[in-house]
Amino acid sequence: MKTVSFYTLGCKLNYAETASLERQFVDHGFSVTSFDQPSDVCVINTCSVTERANRECRQIVRRALRTSPDACVIVLGCYAQLEPEQIASIDGVDIVLGASEKFHVFSYAGDFTKQPAPKIFVPSIDEAKDFGIAYSGGVDDRTRAFLKVQDGCDFSCSFCTIPLARGKSRSQSIEACVQQAHKLQEMGYKEIVLTGVNVGDYGKHDGNSLLMLLQALESVEGIERIRVSSIEPNLLTPSLLGYWLASEKICKHFHIPLQSGSDAQLKAMRRRYTTSSYANLIHTIKDKNPDAGIGADVIVGFPGETNEIFEQEYNFLHVLPVSYLHVFTYSERANTPSVEFEGRVEPRIRYRRSEMLRTLGHKKKHAFYETQIGRSLDVLVENHASGMAEGTSEDNMCRTCDGVVDDFTASRSAGFSGYTDNYVRVQVPYHPAQGAMAPQALTSLENSFVRVRLVHVTSDACVGEVEQACAVPVSIPYLPLVPSLVE
Repeated sequence: MKTVSFYTLGCKLNYAETASLERQFVDHGFSVTSFDQPSDVCVINTCSVTERANRECRQIVRRALRTSPDACVIVLGCYAQLEPEQIASIDGVDIVLGASEKFHVFSYAGDFTKQPAPKIFVPSIDEAKDFGIAYSGGVDDRTRAFLKVQDGCDFSCSFCTIPLARGKSRSQSIEACVQQAHKLQEMGYKEIVLTGVNVGDYGKHDGNSLLMLLQALESVEGIERIRVSSIEPNLLTPSLLGYWLASEKICKHFHIPLQSGSDAQLKAMRRRYTTSSYANLIHTIKDKNPDAGIGADVIVGFPGETNEIFEQEYNFLHVLPVSYLHVFTYSERANTPSVEFEGRVEPRIRYRRSEMLRTLGHKKKHAFYETQIGRSLDVLVENHASGMAEGTSEDNMCRTCDGVVDDFTASRSAGFSGYTDNYVRVQVPYHPAQGAMAPQALTSLENSFVRVRLVHVTSDACVGEVEQACAVPVSIPYLPLVPSLVE
């Protein structure tokens, strides 16, 4: 049996698409192995949000060749769409696939053998019309699944390459989304995360909307939590927000990109809101639900960011009631308008300012954690590793193309850990002297809800005590793609 390994760079959307590719290979008789193990085929799904992502791609290709020098190396995704020739110039790369072509890898790769010269299948992004079915269920041991509902972007932010890499905004039909949600529920999943490049833009070319999609997905019995990975502030309308906050299934976690706390910078970035409208939105959410978890993206070192402007941005964020920050250091991207802007910030200054905002983000997260002490919250225990089961509670998911896939690293202590519904990381240690659940009982909680009372804050988490398990665990098997979902 031939083997294949995968490596994913970037966002949850990439993660969902890689998962669908894994299922394709399994359905064609391949065995999926770890990327650190020798394999016959290596597939690298790339990101190109920052220059660092590009560098990482080149490093991963070379790493794959060190482990599997005779493997057929396939590079696809955003970086492949933007710089196919550059990727093809890396020794050992065999096939480069663009935004649409990546979903048809078996049509382009032949017998998956080393090529005498790299083959490139990357047409103009204007030709990218396919949606590309993608969901992450059935290929790993997580108890939540990422469901791709939207792709591409019609916005024209001056710093962003995503429209160049993924094309225009397009959405999957509500019917197909609901059908896939039912399949994920049948596979044992209780939580789905809606992913896309610009999820709030869902359905605009089809007469649909994100609100309509959420209403339809709430009817899927067995799916107990629906997360929206990220939403632009100008797309979180009052009607959508009202429905979101009133829903029993939709998680009360919001990841709302800000990018800058300066109106001048927002205008230069071609963002579609002001600092005032953003702040009003955040305060509206917190007024209606003080425990809601709210995350924000910030770009540091954008052209024109003087000391005075950075101080203004810092102060804006300091008083804003957000729960955490995702901080990105600006990097020049080819074919974006901001490359030509005046007022370039020196890299060393960018990095120093980024660290200042990351420190602020840590402080805000800790302060938010403090407000949660004494609450009792349901945690969905996800997987067990190294004596620790991990989980996610209702409102705490991260995002998609605006950020990095969250890392659930097993704790060293016995017990389980996870996240609360408003993005508080929780650890529940095993204390035999206190009559707590035995380790074997804790491990049996995988894929079940556990009520946990938060008791105190550590450097990066809240420590909790189990109150009760809320459901019988369900194992999640591998199931092949359903024909009706891939037509």
